[in-house]
This record gives sequence, C-alpha cells and structure tokens, in this order.
Amino acid sequence: MAFESIDPSTGETFFHMEPWGEAEREAALAAVAAATPGWAATPVAERAEAVRAIAGELRRRADELATLITREVGKLHREARGEIEKCAWVCEYYADHGPGFLADEPIETDAGKSLVAYQPLGTVLAVMPWNFPFWQVFRFAAPALVAGNTGVLKHASNVPQSALAIEEVIRDAGLPADTFRTLMIRAADVDAVIDDPRIAAVTLTGSEPAGRAVASRAAANIKKAVLELGGSDPFIVLDDADVEQAVEAAATSRFLNNGQSCIAAKRFILTPGIADDFVERFRRRVEAMTVGDPAAETTQLGPMARTDLRDELHTQVADSVRAGAQVVTGCTLPDSPGAFYPPSILDHVAEGQRAFEEELFGPVAIVLRADDAEHAVNLANGSRFGLGGAVWTADSQRGEAIARRLECGAAFVNGIVKSDPRLPFGGVKASGFGRELSRHGIQEFVNAKTVWVK
Repeated sequence: MAFESIDPSTGETFFHMEPWGEAEREAALAAVAAATPGWAATPVAERAEAVRAIAGELRRRADELATLITREVGKLHREARGEIEKCAWVCEYYADHGPGFLADEPIETDAGKSLVAYQPLGTVLAVMPWNFPFWQVFRFAAPALVAGNTGVLKHASNVPQSALAIEEVIRDAGLPADTFRTLMIRAADVDAVIDDPRIAAVTLTGSEPAGRAVASRAAANIKKAVLELGGSDPFIVLDDADVEQAVEAAATSRFLNNGQSCIAAKRFILTPGIADDFVERFRRRVEAMTVGDPAAETTQLGPMARTDLRDELHTQVADSVRAGAQVVTGCTLPDSPGAFYPPSILDHVAEGQRAFEEELFGPVAIVLRADDAEHAVNLANGSRFGLGGAVWTADSQRGEAIARRLECGAAFVNGIVKSDPRLPFGGVKASGFGRELSRHGIQEFVNAKTVWVK
C-alpha cells in the first residue's frame, strides 16, 4: 500500500510515495542502533535541553505544520495550530521535569546504600494513527528521548508528510543524527520491526484490532508494550446539572477534531429530569454548526479524514436506526465531494444496536436514557472500552464519588476529558494498558534498576 496525502475536503491526491523495501528499513534501523548508546550516555540534563529545543522548532514552523495537518486529515486549521503548540508544551514539560522524574530514588534497606536507578531501555518503536498526527507522536517521543531512548516511527499511511516532517523537526532542533527516524514501511512490515532485536519496546495508539496484533507480537518477543486504543467515553448529565453548560461542553467534546478523537464524549447518558431539555438544546446547538472548509476560521466542523471512514460510520448509524435508534438531526450521507458527514445525534440508543456496542469514530453523538444516577453509572460501565468519562452535576462531591466508580483511565467532573502532560493518560479494558504523560509516562520505557551497595 502506497503512502498518499489526500485532501479530505476535495479528494485531491497531493503526495504519493512508495513504501520502503527491506534494504531501506535495515539501513534506518542500523543507523538508529548505532546512535543509541551515545544518546543513552548523554547526561540527562543535556538530553532535556535538546528536547526543549524541539519545542522552539515546532513553534517556528507552527503555521506550516498546521497547514499540513489540515490538508492531510481535514482538521480545522485553528485546532491544528493548537496541536502543534501542545506538542511544544509536552517537550518543555519533560525538559523541565524529566530529570527529576529520572533521578535516583534512595531506598532505606540493610545495605550501606540502596537505590532505584531509572535507565533507558534502547530503541522504542511507535505505531501511530492519523487523527492527531503530531501530538500522538510527541507525547511518546518527548519522554522517551529525555529518558535516553531512541525512537523509530511507523505512522499511518495517509499522513506521510506529517511523518517525514516530525523526523525533520527533531533533526533540525539539533538532536544527534539518527536519534529518531521515521520508517516509511507498510503495516505488514511492522511485525518484522517488532521482531528485530534492536527494538526494545513498542508503543501503539490506534484501533483495538491493531492493538491486539501489536501486543501479541511484542509479547511473543518478550518486549514491553504500551497501548492506547479506542474509547466510547460516557458523558453523564445528572438532574441537578447546569444543562446549558453541559450542552456547550458536549458540543466541544464530541465534535473536536471533526468527531475523530479517542477521548471525545461519545455516549451521552442522561437522567430523566433533564433528558428532553438536554436533547433539544443539543439539537439546536448542533444544527447551528458551520460545516465546511477546515482552513476557514469560521468553520466549526470539517470533513472526516477519509471517505471510507465516513462511509463506515454511516453504515453503523443506518444499522442502528434500523435496530430502533432515533435520528434527532443529521445522519445523512452527503452527495458532494470530500469526506464530509453532518454533525449528528442519535437518541434512544440501546443494547444490541451497533451505536451502543461499537465506537462511532466521527461526528455522531449518541444518547442513552438512564432511569436514575445509579443506572447511569451502570450504563457508563457497560462498555468494553474504558478510556475516559465525564460527570456533570451541581454537587462536586457527588460528582467525584461517581467519577471514582467509572471504569476508565481518566474521569472528569464538570469538565471535558482531555490529555495533559501533567497527568497520566491511558485506559483500561479494551482501551489498552500502560500510561503516557506525567511521571508515569516517562517511567514506562525505563529499566527501574535496583542498585544495592554494602
């Protein structure tokens, strides 16, 4: 399968590249392997400052890189600029805090001296998706590089120019040659890279099937893996919530990145006292959204990344409607160029419907009606996914109590779920395992070595 950049607004192909063969792959892996010992031996303070320089390079090229994101995946240009700034933030965060996270940890024992030393593993393979083509790479790369690991990237086939630009940014920031390389390989070649003894660990953000395949291969090679997979995040609104505030947050969370975010609110679970009011206000808010050119500052929803993804989403919606879900707004397949899909709401979604059982990765919100707060929690937890979740209520203590009961990696009260370099990020159940970001993220790909001295 070739690497192609296709503008999802128009369907125009504006970049084409054939995948590497075995010789090119081997040359890149050999070059990274040669660079790995020197980078690991570089003092952590110097590694941190090198990663800080990446932030400056990202900001210097922010508009150019944001334009590339918009053209490759249809992300609103202002959101793409925000993505680049967030990448700069994560680089600066680990430049500031990484050396402290990696400092020796003294432990009181019967030895004269005992401690835990955090040392790099080697080269980490990252298999990354297209929906946040820079952020999802840098949230792995920044901590991994500060920790003294090198990295190789297998990016999605529809964002080849973003993949190449990431390597270029890291190189131009001044990091040693071959500390980080992009592998322009086919998905079918990933197994061979995981098998390669020069690869120490694997991280993947992507679909549940991809996660199962990569985790199985890593396990067969006895290599550490971190997985961030899909999500079907609940958004619980209780009777005492500020409905207008919740509706505004719902629109932001569900339709960010044109509805293509793992941690977007997807299942809107409403208690009886506010359900009809919420749905009506949400309908008006959604129908007022401006759909169009993602490069225009006034656009609120752009196209999905690919027409095949848009068509599959519509099939999920149509199947759910046939099984009893009710269309509130949208849910029609446009007869126009590009991968556009209208902002949509499905109400009365129930068990057995595809919208209930599966993740809808696009601009479709689904409404589940709960009998009461306890039923809302049961509905929220009645999913095989467990990435994020949110609770809306006037009683923050009650909200926190419910948040603690949600089976997910991140639970927010009166706020939309988001990733933040200061907080660990990841899921449970079919949403994956391991953590990115914060102290927990940088310590995923290190050897926590006991040193005991008498």
